[in-house]
Amino acid sequence: MAVIRIESPAFEHGKTIPRRHTGDGADASPALKWSGVPAEARELALIVDDPDAPTPQPWVHWLLYRVPPDARELPEGIPPAERVPVPSGAVQGRNSFGRIGYGGPAPPRGHGVHRYRFRLYALDTPLSLEPGLTRDRLEAAMKDHVLAQGELVGSYQR
Repeated sequence: MAVIRIESPAFEHGKTIPRRHTGDGADASPALKWSGVPAEARELALIVDDPDAPTPQPWVHWLLYRVPPDARELPEGIPPAERVPVPSGAVQGRNSFGRIGYGGPAPPRGHGVHRYRFRLYALDTPLSLEPGLTRDRLEAAMKDHVLAQGELVGSYQR
């Protein structure tokens, strides 16, 4: 499988996510940039989760999908709406907080350092999914369609 390089001007891979991008700050989604999307990609999808959450499944912080395959970045502060203005055509799903859009890191106090995985997928087909999906429904639709994947990991603790 091909590898997508994903990065953020807000934090380096493996480093602390700034407070601005957390539930303790402005709760603004960080800007992201990527490269290495295969030419045959027809759609991109982003899943952000916390595998260190004290829950049976990783806590979902953000689902963004129907991202055009020629998009190469996301601006900071994507609004919490089903349909987003940039990138055109992209929609957001429901996070584990029960809301649409980005919900920044907010681990339990005293629970230690949590990792937050920003995983971008290049898909071989447009999924044409409605906004507001859960992670399970998005991943089921993506099954057998992933051409490439990239991951950026940040950390945060309270």
